[in-house]
Amino acid sequence: MATSTRLVLLAALLVAVWAHDVRADKKTVCTITVNSPDEQQIFRRNLPPDEFDFVELVERGRPDWLASACRKGVSCDVLLISGHFDGGTEFYSDRPDVPEFLPVDELERVSCSDSCPGLFSKLKEVYLFGCNTLNAEAMRSTGAEIERSLIRSGHSRADAAQLSRALNERYGESNRDRMRNVFKDVPVIYGFSSKAPLGAAAGPILERYFRSGSGGEVGSGQASAKLLGLFASSSMTVAAGLSDSDPQADFRRDVCHFADDRLSPAQKVGFVHGLLGREMAEVRMFLDHIEKYAASLNEAERQAAPVSRALDELARDEGARTRYMDFARDADEPAVRARMMALAHGFGWLSPAEQKGEAMRMIGERLAGNSVTAADVDLVCALNKDGELGQELHRLQVSPAQAGKLPHAAVLACLGSAEGHARVLRALTSPNDEDVQIAQVYLHHRPLADATELRTVATGIARMNGTDAQVRALDTLARHQLSDRESLEELTGLYPRAKSVDVQRAIAGILIRADYRAIATPELVRALRQYRLKPSNGEDLIDVLIRRLQAP
Repeated sequence: MATSTRLVLLAALLVAVWAHDVRADKKTVCTITVNSPDEQQIFRRNLPPDEFDFVELVERGRPDWLASACRKGVSCDVLLISGHFDGGTEFYSDRPDVPEFLPVDELERVSCSDSCPGLFSKLKEVYLFGCNTLNAEAMRSTGAEIERSLIRSGHSRADAAQLSRALNERYGESNRDRMRNVFKDVPVIYGFSSKAPLGAAAGPILERYFRSGSGGEVGSGQASAKLLGLFASSSMTVAAGLSDSDPQADFRRDVCHFADDRLSPAQKVGFVHGLLGREMAEVRMFLDHIEKYAASLNEAERQAAPVSRALDELARDEGARTRYMDFARDADEPAVRARMMALAHGFGWLSPAEQKGEAMRMIGERLAGNSVTAADVDLVCALNKDGELGQELHRLQVSPAQAGKLPHAAVLACLGSAEGHARVLRALTSPNDEDVQIAQVYLHHRPLADATELRTVATGIARMNGTDAQVRALDTLARHQLSDRESLEELTGLYPRAKSVDVQRAIAGILIRADYRAIATPELVRALRQYRLKPSNGEDLIDVLIRRLQAP
């Protein structure tokens, strides 16, 4: 081969090797943009394109966009997630035209299942631009029943208290814990311990970071003191993903049994059965996970032979049933007790009649005490949404003195008591805000349909003094979409007399939802403007009502 030819081939080979090395050294920044694009745009604008590739994982209009990224073999070095996260369960947008969201459950499934090994396996950094994404406050904590259960199982009072604290630390599952579990072994996870800046505010801070010359830190796997300092006033913090040596690693493995889609339904039922063999105090901390999995099992899966056998084995476990039921009946929170009883029914440990009996037993115990609250009213109304518990109302032993107390009367009203219902309606026009709140909770579950009752309530609310209680009562009435002309006239007559702009806005809120065409007159529009106590800085419900009343 001629020398010149050999030189040309060698040069071509060197160019190919160089190009391969350049591509190999480039980092991939994956972005999940479900709300503001500001953060993503700043990163894209400031990171050199010969060193970084950008891949937006969200595909608009495609619900399985994360699975799609897995199938395409995307592998991320840096992950940037932008979205609201106030509730701690999903990243979401506040824009009505953006339906995409990212549940943390889906991130857990991907992380635990290893179903998408390439996507996050090389991650060096994660940026979570959402409120409370690294909040260390536990989402669940043990109640006093935890210590009582530990004492019943043979622990001393001191040991029970110590174990209860340990359970809180291990199973509290803060947002920070969940993100560390999801992004296992990732050296740097940025997020916020409380309120995060919106994209429009975060963008300029990121610009200052890149202008400082610190952009070379991105993708290094080392936490940036500069970035943390710039976001210090916005509660930015940093954590590292969980490692196998971490004290929480065992808990992650347990949680992954629920999320790992490589496990069959029968294997997962078997895991739940094994979990129920542990200390009931520990089982209580897994209640959310057990409930979620039990709800995910459809009827076809339950009927499949392996699952059916696993469920039968669980149903026949009398030892686990006894310990579970003892713990559930001792729960401090009625809502927790009701949830555990619903699960017991799902496990085959309670028949429908027995579950109903347990519910009435719990309600009777609450009514026998003096600590009935609006939360109890909410719970009992929800438990009796189909009316079946009301058939057992006669079994409750409630003294006249107890039945006369508003919270007790509201619970009885949830179970179908006509006397309790009348007592709650009177409370809606009470000057006491706590009474109105209980009535509001009841009427949320049992809205009024009788025109006479609605008219009586509207008249009573119009005669209340301009207090917070009156505003709450008006807000409650707004959900009923009034069409009765006499009731509407009572409220329009209240507007000029109102001493509070909040009362006026609450009235506007009722009229907007009502059949306002029946009262749309030039005189009403003039009254809304003339007697308005305080113009708003922006548009409020009064402005909206005026505009609608004037619409052709």
